Amino acid sequence: MTKLQLDLKESVRQFHEDGYLLLKGVLSADKVARLNQAVDEILAGEPDALSYNIYNSVERHDEIASLIDEPTVLPLMVELLRHNIQLHISHLTVRKPNPEDVETPTGSFINWHQDGPHPQFPAINGLTSIYYIKACYMLSDMSAPNRGNTKIIPRSHNVVYQPDSQNVREQLPDEMQVCGEPGDVFIFPQNLWHAGAPNQSAYTRRQLFLGYSPIWMRPIDYKAASERLLKESGPIRRQLLGEISENPFHYYVPGDDMVPLKTLATGGTAAETSVYKPD
Repeated sequence: MTKLQLDLKESVRQFHEDGYLLLKGVLSADKVARLNQAVDEILAGEPDALSYNIYNSVERHDEIASLIDEPTVLPLMVELLRHNIQLHISHLTVRKPNPEDVETPTGSFINWHQDGPHPQFPAINGLTSIYYIKACYMLSDMSAPNRGNTKIIPRSHNVVYQPDSQNVREQLPDEMQVCGEPGDVFIFPQNLWHAGAPNQSAYTRRQLFLGYSPIWMRPIDYKAASERLLKESGPIRRQLLGEISENPFHYYVPGDDMVPLKTLATGGTAAETSVYKPD
């Protein structure tokens, strides 16, 4: 289990100013190894390919599901989105070396975009609010650019912005590639302009995205979490899997007993919420 302690107030300030956070050493080397073993098991059941996009990955392996309430990331998500939240998406991406930029059915690179539905989220004066936030867990060595890294335009969530080119192979004046080591976590909102760069290296990119949103939004991965996942979950994780009430009205106005994460939002401790322990 991670021992990293964040300055939540400073992290929130930096997130809103820059539009992203890079958290170093969130996962231990042992945890990264177990997650990579889980990825190996998942990919063993898939056709061989240069790239993979696997959604609802928490349903594919218990090791991945354990990240739903990861004890460093979850309090930060509660601070950013408040307590009435859910898991919105769990998305595994793997990009093998592809120096020739061969086009693949699962998208070996993704051009510049903001996440969201079609048509897009409502905008006011050209700006879209934050509707969900993703945590990207790096499971491979992304410490240098051009390894299929995520590209971003820092602070583009707070300004009216349009890339000069949609071609991710071209370098934009304000872009940066997010570099990190296995166990690091990259946090960003859906309205930050970003792209998935081609992997021109000898390294395979492995990144696991877990996104969180208000519980009144429809999640991307499923209509309802599986009975298997719910049965093996404690109160915190059940809330994050969207299981709070039979009454749909409570997704908008939940009772306190339905959203145990409220304790974190009101200054509760890890022990009070059991966030820092496996359920």
